[in-house]
Amino acid sequence: MRIDFHVHSKYSKRPSQWILQKIGCPESFTEPNQIYQIAKYRGMSHVTISDHNIIDGALEIAHLPNTFISEEVTTYFPEDQCKVHVLALKISEAHHEEIQKLRSNIYDLIDFLNQESILHIAAHPLYMLNNKLTPEHFEKMLLLFKNFEQNGARNHRENQCIENVLNIFDKTDIERLSNKHDLAPRGVKPWKKNLYGGSDDHSSLNITRSHTEIIGTESLEMFFADPECFQTKVHIQPATPQTMAHNLYGIAFQFYRNKFGLDRYTDKDVLVRFLDRSLRIDMRKEKESSKLMQKLFFIWNYRKNKKDEKKASASLPDLIQHETTRLINDNPDLFPKSDEKENNFYGREKKWFEFVNHAANRVGLHFADHLMDHLSGANVFNLFHTIGAAGGLYTLLAPYFVAFNLYSKDRDLSAGITSRFMDNQPETSNGKKPVRLAHFTDTFYEVNGVALTLQQHVKMALKNSKHLTVITCGEKGHSTDQGIENFKPVGVYELPEYEAQKIFYPPLLEMLSYCYENQFNQIHSATPGPIGLAALAISRILKLPISGTYHTSIPQYAQILTGDDAIEDVSWRYILWYYDQMDTIYAPSQSTKDELVEKGISREKIKVYPRGIDIDNFTPAKRNGYFANKIEDPNRLKIIYVGRVSKEKNLHILANVFKWLSKSHEHLHLIVVGDGPYLAEMQQTMVDFPCLFTGYLQGDNLASAYASSDLFVFPSTTDTFGNVVLEAQASGIPVIVTDQGGPSENMIPEETGFRVKGNSERSLHDALKKMVANPDLIRQMGKAAREYMEKRSFETAFMKSWQMYKEGNAQNIIEKAS
Repeated sequence: MRIDFHVHSKYSKRPSQWILQKIGCPESFTEPNQIYQIAKYRGMSHVTISDHNIIDGALEIAHLPNTFISEEVTTYFPEDQCKVHVLALKISEAHHEEIQKLRSNIYDLIDFLNQESILHIAAHPLYMLNNKLTPEHFEKMLLLFKNFEQNGARNHRENQCIENVLNIFDKTDIERLSNKHDLAPRGVKPWKKNLYGGSDDHSSLNITRSHTEIIGTESLEMFFADPECFQTKVHIQPATPQTMAHNLYGIAFQFYRNKFGLDRYTDKDVLVRFLDRSLRIDMRKEKESSKLMQKLFFIWNYRKNKKDEKKASASLPDLIQHETTRLINDNPDLFPKSDEKENNFYGREKKWFEFVNHAANRVGLHFADHLMDHLSGANVFNLFHTIGAAGGLYTLLAPYFVAFNLYSKDRDLSAGITSRFMDNQPETSNGKKPVRLAHFTDTFYEVNGVALTLQQHVKMALKNSKHLTVITCGEKGHSTDQGIENFKPVGVYELPEYEAQKIFYPPLLEMLSYCYENQFNQIHSATPGPIGLAALAISRILKLPISGTYHTSIPQYAQILTGDDAIEDVSWRYILWYYDQMDTIYAPSQSTKDELVEKGISREKIKVYPRGIDIDNFTPAKRNGYFANKIEDPNRLKIIYVGRVSKEKNLHILANVFKWLSKSHEHLHLIVVGDGPYLAEMQQTMVDFPCLFTGYLQGDNLASAYASSDLFVFPSTTDTFGNVVLEAQASGIPVIVTDQGGPSENMIPEETGFRVKGNSERSLHDALKKMVANPDLIRQMGKAAREYMEKRSFETAFMKSWQMYKEGNAQNIIEKAS
């Protein structure tokens, strides 16, 4: 015999998910007779319906052959009202009435079911129905129940946890738990447990996904007379969050289909037909002539839409209609096959995920571009209108957000139970489990210190066997490099004020699914941009602690680039909101931390993290006369700047000071390494002066350029750290930095270089003049700079940073649990 013991019909009316409650939809919309047809069609020998605390659905098919009455009973631990569901199988109407009287107390209910010899199963025993379930409740369930369900709708991790525990459960465990909870075990040989399968289907899409095979009898009466005499085997196709989301969409569509009579449009509208095929099961055989007409209509509709490529309306409904219809026409393979015999559960929900993902990306791109246009143009009122309209997109994606959230909710409970019963388990729910860190960034492939540091982080993580994955989004495409996951962007927005800087719109659903599947237990965001917003959303949905690095003075950059103080103020408001969402903020310097505290962020939330340098790559040993063939007189004293060539780096100040200084010191040569929006203007400014623009350098060329120079100058006041300052000192040359920002904290004033007043040409001129007039001072400071950097190797800094992540992760888990 094959039986799906856990299926819901339209009589299960009270939805537990808010999204179904919001639209006034019942928990299931499946007709009892439809359940019978689908179950039999998919190979079940017997059919039952187990609605919540009601047997009307089961009674409606009771006249059909090979059926029996069941129900899913909601019961409670009376000591704290922790809710539990119990499947009561092959019951009578009289049984049902008595069950309803007793179900408020789980102990009384179980005693009655045992007394009446009613086979009963603990349904989805690790699902936190009202957020009160603990490992202690599960221990009591082990004393009360002999039979446990492997649920076809719940996280397979929970099913596996139950199976693992029951496989090692023995008489000693029963005695220990009975003494611990002062609770007598129920049944004969209570240490001997059984597993049963049920799909827990609410939409008709997943009936039989999990079911039970009963071996050794074809008689239902013989089995229920003494279930212990027969072997049972659970057949299950593990569910995923995509499964639950597909079900939620299915229930909602079936509700609206019935409410508005959408079946009228099935053969007239390609979108309605697609939804009908994707979100419901129709057992009626289609006539060949009907199939032909549908194919002809599909071709006609496709050509019609090709001709009608009008711009989509900003209205959300119109936009969705336009984009989804176009998507279906462009991708006929998305259409599900009508034949359900193969029970291809994964194929259906995968195709639905692809459809929703692509449709959401297309619609989201429309709103994102409008949002950025309004933001760039400072159209505040239009900005809020666009945000409000785009908010409707959240509701349409909500089934996936709900599903991933629920599948993550019981993660720590399963881990705690596993560690409680299984030996040699390294992962626990008390914060001791190894960190699996997803590091979100939008600068991994860019030319800056942050990107280079992250690339080194990946190398160090692999070398030290740490679970670090950098998640980014860019035009480079999918990366095959270990430790890097690069997603194809939904779209790209280019800032008119900053041509070299592009904003990538990330594919949120794809990133969410990736993070769930890879079981990350901590999220880190290195950007407050769209990719950082995706990281924040994912951390909330998956209930994971999130930390963030504040490493770019975005408000100051905005003011410099636009010259608008109001833009700087708006930028600060957003930055403070974003970083205040973090559990922990990592600042690259004490000055950055102080700035955030002054702006209103709690000091206790901010940690200054260590930064190091690759002292084997950046070394005085690479002084090889790199500029010998690049400048007229290689013997000149070479002043080098490395970084983005842009206005916010104060390169106009450096240019003016160098011109001034050159008049009295003819043996100088300025070298600018890098690229950026200010490059052409600076080249024009320096056309009559000894100045070399090398463009972007990397690897040995960059290291040789540093080591073959004499003095490093960094006039920026907006850098939170300034990795180039470490690279220069490791290369054995002294540095001149301003007193504003992180670079000033990464050198020793008067020992490895000079610290000058920010935005002051006079102060920078005086420091440079003192240096260039004293070659011995340059050599002395260069030697001290190298010795200083040898104490700050990159690997040492990385391991200290990882320990901070580990400690922060443990603390955040403990705080969230409490």
